[in-house]
Amino acid sequence: MTDHAAAPRLARRGLLLATAGTLAAPGLLRAAEPVLRIGNQKGGLRSLLEASGVAKDLPYRLEWSEFPAAAPLLEALNAGALDLGYQGDLAYLTAFAAGAPLKAIGVGRPSPAGQGILVRGDGPIRTVAELRGRRIAGNRGGWGQYLIRAALKREGIRPDEAAITFLPPTDASLAFRSGQVDAWAIWDPYISLEVLQFGARVLVDGRGLTPSIMFVSAHEAAIRDKRPLLEDFLRRFRDGWGWANAHVPEYARYNSALTRIPVPVLERAYANERTQPGVLDRAIATEFQAAADQAVEFGLLQRPVDVTRALDFSFAQALAG
Repeated sequence: MTDHAAAPRLARRGLLLATAGTLAAPGLLRAAEPVLRIGNQKGGLRSLLEASGVAKDLPYRLEWSEFPAAAPLLEALNAGALDLGYQGDLAYLTAFAAGAPLKAIGVGRPSPAGQGILVRGDGPIRTVAELRGRRIAGNRGGWGQYLIRAALKREGIRPDEAAITFLPPTDASLAFRSGQVDAWAIWDPYISLEVLQFGARVLVDGRGLTPSIMFVSAHEAAIRDKRPLLEDFLRRFRDGWGWANAHVPEYARYNSALTRIPVPVLERAYANERTQPGVLDRAIATEFQAAADQAVEFGLLQRPVDVTRALDFSFAQALAG
């Protein structure tokens, strides 16, 4: 005997199930969509891709995580919580030397003119030789420490002949402005901010003294499992810098809205740096090795590192096309 009363209930149940399946489908499709998990510092990779428009029509999804500095970003990358990040050469090298399962797969080349040792514009210090006996601030284990040691070495000043204080940029800026330190080794846009708004003067910049390589670094698992996505990302990274260098005012305005750094400061900083996308090749490896060897002498690394183990040259072919 047929239960005719059950038929409407079954029909309604089928409709509900079908509707639920339709509603769930976008979520299921999104879950199945390829994803690149990227560590970002404000005004960094994300704004480059978005301001330039190269992130449109991606065949995969970008999942961004924000970090205040390179060190915590590299910690997350080391832990496998990210697929890739973007940071300075010495910060990356420190993480790799500590055993992080990372490889550098791409490069940006800002000018070393974007690094410098600042002194107060109305102060007495006019030459690097006058840093002997002075108090100098800089970040430990990065461009600041390296620049201080390189500048002192070139002038024949032993590191114990100056009082080197290791401070992060936010603390160093306060110490510098208040006169607690006489000089500050830092990079842009901090340099441009101090020069334009606080009357600081660049005593010496990084040209001929420091490495100046920004690495796109990836976790080894991402290189193994997401290589086509990484190759596509590197091409967009290259094209993004091509746009940024041709549109400095527009790029500065975009990042000013994010960072609250005044537009003229960012325009000066970008004009100083003029970051160029590069290809990871043997020439960069040679340059990076020289910096790594010097980093041991300067106390940034505990032991020598073969940098070729930290670099993956196989992505260069993808950028050639």
